[in-house]
Amino acid sequence: MKSSPALTILLTSLLAASSYGLDPAKQPPLPEKPIAKKKELLFSDDFKGAEHDKRWHRVVDTFTFENGALKGTQTRDQNIPAANGKPEVKAHAAVFGLDLPTKDSVVEAKIRFDGATMIDIEFDDRQYTGSHYGHICRAQAKLNGVTILDEREGTQNGRVVELKKDIPANKAEIDKIIAAHSITYPAQLEAGKTYLLVVETVGEEMRVSIDGKPAAYLKSAGIGHPTKSKIELGVAGKSGWFEEVKVWNAEKAQ
Repeated sequence: MKSSPALTILLTSLLAASSYGLDPAKQPPLPEKPIAKKKELLFSDDFKGAEHDKRWHRVVDTFTFENGALKGTQTRDQNIPAANGKPEVKAHAAVFGLDLPTKDSVVEAKIRFDGATMIDIEFDDRQYTGSHYGHICRAQAKLNGVTILDEREGTQNGRVVELKKDIPANKAEIDKIIAAHSITYPAQLEAGKTYLLVVETVGEEMRVSIDGKPAAYLKSAGIGHPTKSKIELGVAGKSGWFEEVKVWNAEKAQ
């Protein structure tokens, strides 16, 4: 018996989701309601006007302020080997940093895909040496899925960084560690459409919602890192837009 097109799409989405990180079926149910209660507003920027908050700063090219929005465009889109005394340059998403210490928080931003393949919100602690560059955790939105990464214990963990020096020999162990500390849920987003992305972080839990609907959830030790010294916005694969970024201090919702 032939499967229906809808069933085929569903199965394909589930396979794609479980191929990277934990299978959503093995996680606690995706919380329908917010896990965080907003407290004081720590930061707000609508990007209007000529002056911008001094806490914003360049991390990886290229971000610009345009038409009351923040536009990120990946320009380091290929690896450039070391030559003529210059070091190797590796492809990297565009990253814009915000010096804003948090522990538990709610981050809201309107996002729009304009050729981008990924738009994300990341938390770092540059003083932490147990992960590459102090990466702690992040939420990634793609047109076909939403991923939460505990980078402190997973993708950027010091042990994983060492194992990646010989990927062929260590691939199984690398995959196991990353899978235990990340999760992807299927999504259906459209380029050119503006979405409200909300990232809640409380204790060891992170919940992502898009336009008020739950999109991803992960409980993992690294998310509970006590000092998240900065927030970074990332865009990969051409351009993506951010509008009306807001950050609240938060506590666990009752």
